[in-house]
This record gives sequence, structure tokens and C-alpha cells, in this order.
Amino acid sequence: MGTDQLMKYQGTHHYVLNSLGSRIVAGELPAFTVINLNSLEEEYQVSRTVIREVVRVLESHGMLVSRRRVGITVQPKDKWEVLDGSVIQWRLEGPDCEQQIVELMELRLAIEPAAARFAALRATEDERRRLVELATVLDDLGRQMKTNTKEFLDADIAFHSALIMACRSPLLMYMVDPIIEALAGRLVHDVLSGIPQADTLEGHVAVAEAVARGDEVAAAAASAALLDVIAEQIDAGTLVSA
Repeated sequence: MGTDQLMKYQGTHHYVLNSLGSRIVAGELPAFTVINLNSLEEEYQVSRTVIREVVRVLESHGMLVSRRRVGITVQPKDKWEVLDGSVIQWRLEGPDCEQQIVELMELRLAIEPAAARFAALRATEDERRRLVELATVLDDLGRQMKTNTKEFLDADIAFHSALIMACRSPLLMYMVDPIIEALAGRLVHDVLSGIPQADTLEGHVAVAEAVARGDEVAAAAASAALLDVIAEQIDAGTLVSA
């Protein structure tokens, strides 16, 4: 699909935003590069209004900064809002993909066992039932060798989202969006296998059952054990379910 077709399909603002964000993440526009608005207007053949809107969005992500007498400057990675969904997507689509997957896995290792513990203490009965239902769906699909399908991915995202939201901790709940991005990016970037690895399906069931019976210690331990298996799969390049 050509540039004109992409602009028409995505919308001018969205296309330019994704293009510039991706170029910054890929290093095509390295840190401390000064960006000229006139050049961007000519390059993308769009209005100054569109370019200014895109720059404002990228500034909000920490990827650009505007300074008087200096101009619009690309910021180094340590200034980016790395938990923002767009930044995560751009990194997953670029040369930094593997590092982004590892960093998101590290975030999950820090967040999800704590969320599982608090979910065991605070989840409603409906939430406990829902987690068990989702774990059962994942187990059934896994045994049918369907772990690389959208159906499995949707259930997996629902499971981990429900787990985090059931913890009732606002700061932990804030992390649900980047974790969803991490999970959703796996099918798009073809890092799922159709063959379930040992302990992943059972791990989801163990987490759900521990939350359902209100055992916070077992829930945290089961979540940590599941994530350890997934981290090993990432290291080995055989990621299945998460």
C-alpha cells in the first residue's frame, strides 16, 4: 500500500504521527536531531496545522521538545513515555522489538504477582468466577493446539486484564494498558507458537483457582511461576501463552 493510500486509510494526522513516531524509535531521526516544520510539510504534503498537531502529540510522549531559538528537537529514549501505548507499538514494530518484549516482561514480573495477591483478597465473586472461566477457555484452546489464534489471544488478554483490575490497587491497575499492548503485540509480530509449552496452561488455572479461593500467597506464587515460564520462553524464542 502506497503513501497516498495509507494516508487515506489511516487519516492524515494518524499516518504522519505513526510515521514520525516510528522513525524516531527506529533511529532514523536520532536523538538531538532538530526537526524543521517547513521540511515536514513538504515531505508529507500536509498542512502546517497537521504537523503542529503531530508535534504536540509527540511532545506529550516525551519524544520531541520545542525550545525557542533551538527548534523542535528529538529527545533521547530516556525521556520517552515508555508506558504509552503508541510508544510501545512503535517499538514493537521497529528494530527495538526484542528489547521492548523483554522490558515489558520485566514489568509484568514486577506487577502481576502483586496484582494476583491483592485480587485474591479483594476480587468480587463474579470476578473470581470469570478468572476461572477464562483459565478454562485457555486450557481448552491450548489442548486443541490453538495457542497461536486470535481466539486464544483475546482470552489471554481478558484473563490478565481481569486479574489486574480485580486487585483494586489504582497504581497496579494503571499498568493494565501497557500489559495489554505487550500481550496483543505477540500475534501481530508472530511470536506465538501453536504448541503449548509445559506449565503455561496449568499456570493460568493455578492462578485463577488460588484467586477464587482467596489464597493470596498461592495466587502470587502461581503468577510468579507462570511468568517465569513465559520469560524462559521469550529467552528461548518459543513464546506460546502469557
